[in-house]
Amino acid sequence: MSPVIPHSEQIAQRLRERLAPTHLEVLDESYQHNGHAGANGTGFGSHFRVRIASHLFTGLRPVARHRLVYDALQDFIDQGLHALAIEAEIPPNNTPA
Repeated sequence: MSPVIPHSEQIAQRLRERLAPTHLEVLDESYQHNGHAGANGTGFGSHFRVRIASHLFTGLRPVARHRLVYDALQDFIDQGLHALAIEAEIPPNNTPA
């Protein structure tokens, strides 16, 4: 069975459902990794960058914030998402939206 290739919008939807972000960008950077280990040869769906701000990150160290993102996306990782760069921040002035 070949791996399922995730799309930016699928990843974004999952993060919206699980982490209620106040800011979210999901960038597919796979084209920059063609020919590298983990690239799937299609130019998309293997390497992503996530920029996210969520009130759920309040009081958490960066590694714990990243763990929340990884946990939310674990099934995508299991299906072939190879690399995930995460920029996880607490929203400015940390007031609920």
